[in-house]
Amino acid sequence: MEQKLFTELRPLYVTMKERPNEIRIRIRMRDLIDPEILRRAVDMTMKRYPYFSVELQKKDGRYVFAENHRPVVITDSLHGVDLNSEESNYHMIAFCQQDNWIILDVFHGMTDGTGAYEVVRTLLYYYCSARYNVKLKEEGIRLVGDEIPEEEWIDPVASRTDLPQPKQQNEQMSDALNLIKEAGVEEDHCHTVYSIAISESVFMRFNLDNDGSPGTMVSLLLSRAIAKLFPKSENAIRIALCVNQRKALHAPLAHHSLVGGVMLEYKDMMRDWPLDKQATAYRGMVFAQTQEENVLMSIATFKGINGMLLTKESDQERLGIASYINSLASKLTTATVSYVGKADYKEAEQYIRDFRTWTAPLGNDLLVEISAVNGRFTLDFLQPFSNPLFVNAFLKELDENGIVYDLQDVNELELPNIKLPWTE
Repeated sequence: MEQKLFTELRPLYVTMKERPNEIRIRIRMRDLIDPEILRRAVDMTMKRYPYFSVELQKKDGRYVFAENHRPVVITDSLHGVDLNSEESNYHMIAFCQQDNWIILDVFHGMTDGTGAYEVVRTLLYYYCSARYNVKLKEEGIRLVGDEIPEEEWIDPVASRTDLPQPKQQNEQMSDALNLIKEAGVEEDHCHTVYSIAISESVFMRFNLDNDGSPGTMVSLLLSRAIAKLFPKSENAIRIALCVNQRKALHAPLAHHSLVGGVMLEYKDMMRDWPLDKQATAYRGMVFAQTQEENVLMSIATFKGINGMLLTKESDQERLGIASYINSLASKLTTATVSYVGKADYKEAEQYIRDFRTWTAPLGNDLLVEISAVNGRFTLDFLQPFSNPLFVNAFLKELDENGIVYDLQDVNELELPNIKLPWTE
């Protein structure tokens, strides 16, 4: 079944070797990986997700995903392989394994964290069932033999014909504080990940006590940390908090990349407020901006951009438009926070020792990816430079608020390349 690209277009045209637009989920299991069992688990998993077993092709000037019956690759290395290349059998998805690690790499334009979590849930079911010779519960897990509903396949943005008209902005949003410029941090192109672990029960209790939620609270603590670093900055401290658009689209089963965002601005008048009042304000901003009408207007804007890309005949024209829009968007945010929600990998969670979500930050942004697996929050600080200035400032906020944490490790942010026709 051939799929014409639509929501995938802008993500496709903003991916580059320095910032490949993909999701990398790293799972550290309790025990060493059994390669043969993993091979069978991946094969079963891909049977359940035929819309991810595809190859990028160009037909009549338009890109499509065509069926790809070659095996999805598993490499015996954590480096991975270039997606959409001969090494990946021209798939936009691949796996890695080494020691007790399993890694999933997938093109972010094809799905988002919500969609990738579904794949991982299926994979862990098949792998752990065989690896530990146990009968895991099937409830809530997509498995081979299921009837795959049409709602999983259909692009809910491309097929939507009744989206509201976006409101005309009377005044443009001001530029946000740029962390690299403001701090004079050397842009050393050493893409780095700082991983911080916090007990789920401890952090959730802290949220309840202060009228927060995981995403808004991390955004708030990061805002406070940045404000203390740059108390005299005239530019806005503005955090983009990622939002799942499926609810507004009434498309809970869609596999596509359906991530929007709300803007959380740390306004001057808020800075002397107590933490719980600040958290209430941030939650209010989220509530207002995630009303269905507002989310749909945002979706309509991006649908218009994708439609405009389709009107251009050459890849170079499309690249220029996508790059320009990305540069404008990156000026509006100081940092981005992403939280898919509690992973809920069912009974397989008992076999997971560590879980990380990596992706490429937009532009020069700082990106914080939050994962909640097996009773622990992991905060991955992903940044296009190595300086720990902002991580240290955030950890100081945790200290001052009595939140116990563990700085687990520091890694190079390694994401395999995605080979595209115009980059070869």
